[in-house]
Amino acid sequence: MKIYGSIVSPFVRMTLVTAYECGLEGKFEHVNESADPTKVNAHLAAMNPIGKIPVLETDHHHPIYDSRVIMEYLAHVAGNKSLFPDDGVKRFRVLTLLALAQGLGDSAVAYRYETASRPAGLQWKEWMARTQSRLTAIFDDLEKTWADDLAHVTAGTIAAACVLVYIDYRMPDVDWRKDRPKLASFLKIFSTRSSMVKTALPKA
Repeated sequence: MKIYGSIVSPFVRMTLVTAYECGLEGKFEHVNESADPTKVNAHLAAMNPIGKIPVLETDHHHPIYDSRVIMEYLAHVAGNKSLFPDDGVKRFRVLTLLALAQGLGDSAVAYRYETASRPAGLQWKEWMARTQSRLTAIFDDLEKTWADDLAHVTAGTIAAACVLVYIDYRMPDVDWRKDRPKLASFLKIFSTRSSMVKTALPKA
């Protein structure tokens, strides 16, 4: 298997962390390939018409995307039942946390593009303000609603950890730890896992 994408992307990293958590080390290859938001990467587009990362290429050369689907595929291949539980109540709780973390990632990456990539003077201030409020709402909900769930290793907690690290890396001015001790403790503990250490981001 091959997983394409830059490890700085939280969506790529969450698939790599999942692979390690599923015991698939040595059974996949990470191919560092980026996707520019304003240009077509012909190689990636040939596998994924959406043109985004990550993309997983199976051993039979079939493409799989997006990150959520790749994560579940990896758990399926490994026979892992803990990251995506079979029990209905637990499963949809995990999937909802995964959606929340993905939403946090979508907002953070979009905000990063708006502030770092869009030409000066063309930023949409109202959109930026709404995105900031969305980020704050998600941080608050993770702190207030998901503390018990964050104590377990699931697809949802993998995604949450990868996105929070991305925010620290690309948006250091966002002080999401302030008044959120449970969320801060979660990331501190989760970051010590072997899967996170092995996928550590490069020096900024």
